Amino acid sequence: MAIKFKIKKGDKVVVTTGRDKGKTGEVLAMFPTENRALVQGVNMVKRHQRQTPQNEGGIINRESKIHVSNLAIADPKDGSPSRVGYKINDDGTKSRIAKRSGEVIDG
Repeated sequence: MAIKFKIKKGDKVVVTTGRDKGKTGEVLAMFPTENRALVQGVNMVKRHQRQTPQNEGGIINRESKIHVSNLAIADPKDGSPSRVGYKINDDGTKSRIAKRSGEVIDG
């Protein structure tokens, strides 16, 4: 079942648990049906690629999906992990804020 996440594509996130704990990166894609995200430079795996006319074969490094429960939004103020809250602006629009500092999260 697909769940609505507070993390979106383009957000800066921090890995909170696992092999890559403490690393930060930008979310490249979200997979809501799998509860996973693809984060730049995190959860790197080696893939054996067959040679094709367009690209050569060999062992390549690329990102793999990571579960969203292992991610937290990076606070825009200092980059530390933060939870996400919502705030209704004066004009009626809703914006995401970092609970740690109260800063508005761009995106």
